[in-house]
Formats: sequence, structure tokens, C-alpha cells
Amino acid sequence: MKHLIIFAHPNNKSLNANIKKNLYQHLLRQGHEVEIRDLYKLAFNPVLSLADMEGQRQGQVANDVAIEQKYITWSECITFIYPIWWTGLPAILKGYIDRVFSYGFAYCYQEGVQKGLLSGKDTIIINTHGKSQAEYESMGMDNALALTSDKGIYSYCGLNIKQHYYFDNSDKANAETIQLWNKIIAKDLPC
Repeated sequence: MKHLIIFAHPNNKSLNANIKKNLYQHLLRQGHEVEIRDLYKLAFNPVLSLADMEGQRQGQVANDVAIEQKYITWSECITFIYPIWWTGLPAILKGYIDRVFSYGFAYCYQEGVQKGLLSGKDTIIINTHGKSQAEYESMGMDNALALTSDKGIYSYCGLNIKQHYYFDNSDKANAETIQLWNKIIAKDLPC
């Protein structure tokens, strides 16, 4: 399977980087073709410009966006790995979505009805966050995250969400917990 990892964390020694490395090695051992798009390493420009917006409606995108769209087109399964910061995506990933998941590529409207254009592709989302799952549930944040990212971005664009992992209390995770999370991902990986 052609597997694309989209990674958004600035620290190559972070928990998220550890998860990325372990997932990459696991996928290779399973015989998958794997590409990683490390948004910070790429210094991806997350700013959606007026030129981007005007170009999207005409089916024209900047070169950096075209490269990312080729990777997405190539993939059969996309895994997003990122921390939850301020109850959402890191800014660089949000900007990536704004620019790369553009009108005419990731979604369109046909006779006034929205249509996701990335159907046929599976996706896995792996998130870390500092709060406990119980705290997120008590605030309704678990539902808000699922609504804004899962439905508002991934499903909206036609991606088939196979799994969304939330690893809580990540700032307090010890080596044993991190090893367990990596085992969970490898064992349960649906694509």
C-alpha cells in the first residue's frame, strides 16, 4: 500500500517524532511504500495568500502546493501525526490544509452540493495532548475535536477515517507508556 505520513511537530526528539519513526519502520517492515512529509523540515509556507485563493478557483496552485497534492494523489492511506495545541491543529498543519486541500482538488460543489474529492483514500489521525481524556470529555472537547477535524476537514474532503488515536497526558508519558502507544498503533493499524 502507498502510505503517506504528514507530520507536524517542530521537535525531532518529541513524542510525535518517536511515533512517526516507529510507524515508518513498522510500515516498511509490512512491505508498504512510505513517504513522509515533515512540514517543519520542509519549511512549508502555511499562509494562504490572495494569489492562492484566486488560483484555486482556476485550478492553478503554487509549486509547493502542487508537490504536496502529487503526494496525496499518489497515496492510498494518509496518516496525520500532530499534537493538539490550543484545542486544534498546529498552525503549520492548518495552513497546509488551507493551501493543499484546495477547492477543485480536495472538494468541490456540484449543483450546490459539497463533494469530497479524496474519496477512496483511507486516513489515520494520531494526536497527542497534554490534558487527560476525562478532562476533554468533561468539557466536550473530544466531540469538538471530532467535529472540527474529522468531519470538518477529513470526511468533508472524502477521506475515509479508519482510526483516530488520542494519546492523552502526553507531556507526562513515560517510556513504558510510549512503548505501549507504539504497540497499539502497530497492532491496530487499519491500513
